[in-house]
Amino acid sequence: MSKKYTVTSALPYANGPLHIGHIAGAYLPADIYVRYRKSKGDDVLFVCGSDEHGAAITLRAKKDGVSPQEIVDKYHAINEKAFTDLGIDFDIYHRTSSELHHETASEYFKTLEEKEVFTQKTSEQFFDEEYQQFLADRYITGECPKCGYEHAYGDQCEKCGSALSPLELKNPTSTLSGNTPVMKTTSHWYLSMQKHEVWLKEWIEEGMLDGKQHHDPKTWRSQVLGQCKSWIDGGLQERAMTRDLDWGVKVPVEGADGKVLYVWLDAPIGYITATKQWASDNGKDWKSYWQGDDVELIHFIGKDNIVFHCVIFPIILRAHGNYALPTNVPANEFLNLEGDKLSTSRNWAIWLHEYIEDFENQQDVLRYALCATAPESKDTDFTWKDFQTRNNSELVGILGNFINRVVVLTNKYWEGKVPEQGELTIYDQEVLQAIKDSPKKIGYCIERYKFREALSEMMSLARLGNKYLADTEPWKLKKTDEVRTQTIINIALQLAASLSILSKPFLPFTAEKLTAMLNVSESAWEQSAEQLLSTNHQIEKASLLFSRIEDEQIEAQLARLG
Repeated sequence: MSKKYTVTSALPYANGPLHIGHIAGAYLPADIYVRYRKSKGDDVLFVCGSDEHGAAITLRAKKDGVSPQEIVDKYHAINEKAFTDLGIDFDIYHRTSSELHHETASEYFKTLEEKEVFTQKTSEQFFDEEYQQFLADRYITGECPKCGYEHAYGDQCEKCGSALSPLELKNPTSTLSGNTPVMKTTSHWYLSMQKHEVWLKEWIEEGMLDGKQHHDPKTWRSQVLGQCKSWIDGGLQERAMTRDLDWGVKVPVEGADGKVLYVWLDAPIGYITATKQWASDNGKDWKSYWQGDDVELIHFIGKDNIVFHCVIFPIILRAHGNYALPTNVPANEFLNLEGDKLSTSRNWAIWLHEYIEDFENQQDVLRYALCATAPESKDTDFTWKDFQTRNNSELVGILGNFINRVVVLTNKYWEGKVPEQGELTIYDQEVLQAIKDSPKKIGYCIERYKFREALSEMMSLARLGNKYLADTEPWKLKKTDEVRTQTIINIALQLAASLSILSKPFLPFTAEKLTAMLNVSESAWEQSAEQLLSTNHQIEKASLLFSRIEDEQIEAQLARLG
């Protein structure tokens, strides 16, 4: 039975543009993983879309004096274009404000309600007297009970990453009026998470489900397991799955007027809706990507979404029945910027759409820098100086330099035709062995979600190519030993052809240029282990893969921050 891979990236809120922290967290790693899997010929579906409900949207709409629909329409378009421009290649980029999603989420809720997964309860909740409305979690800020951060939201502290409930906050304040809210009675549908503790603990800690091995917990990141364990060990609580709001998926049962689905129930169902839409557009069966033992469901997220994807959503999937649970949730930690936490309110961010305007045709430089500094196991720091160094020293100085040298020499001495390979030295054999070994090494890292290591392995091959040419100096040798020179260039070209495949998950635009320059057709991952270029194969003229980034460009970016 061949596997189907359903890969999701966290649905970004359509209340503002994307910044590099978002990309490093949930989108670039997923894109690298999907591109790799597809080049191996695996059946992969990559879904995402805009999260267009919830208090964050209504807050933005109030602030801008427009309707929530206008806000989501604006940012859905901006973000979809920015993703495309960076080469994040979703199979579908959907939206939760669509009619199909409202239908899907409503049906899902009704099924859970019929199965008595929820309990309806009346409770006291925060109410803003000036605005005459109940406050959704994001409308309340206060002091975090865990770390003391003074601007924590009612559902989460963005400083320590703890998931919270509004009642836990010290000194709560309404973000609408700035007043202290009062308590008022309201009724909601609650998910009794504590009823699922036993199977959830076994599933997360041992990877076991219904007495069978479901996944290998050793492949899960320690911060993901740690956060889940601390939640379970602390005792799971009931959590309200509906909210008093007028923007969102209406609760589809009697007596629920003025209530919508909690955004953390609504948004993950958005993955299923997107799959349905894609399947309908492509004549496929959507269920085969969500149901059955052959489905690998993988969620790429930031660390602030761990609990929702590893505890709440799995409970909901299992309670509904028939759905596959995630086999991995490779959540990243946070990316900082110039030694400080990214902050959209302080404009301490690098906005993706602005980067693409300022650094034309240099999308791969950002992809490279973000992958090389990816916050896979701890928070990391992006700096413009490091970005410049990685471009100038590594992309221009190593990868670009190697390709340029070998293509120029082939055109100069053999009119662009691949020369013949003669007798091999031990050094030649070592280089050919490295070509053979690289796809396995890089693939091993990618399959274990170690993207920094995978990128490093790919660059090691380019480094070897560069060193091989520097050591053998074929441009000097040509005068005295034609046969040896031809062999060196042949091997260097084989290495370049291998890189045209191996670089694609990380640097898709560069790989495309390199494929065109070498005049080769797109090949499957495994073929990169082979010698792809036959004698007399005609290649094109050299063109630069990368260009230097000057100090002035970097200074201009630093001046723009904040």
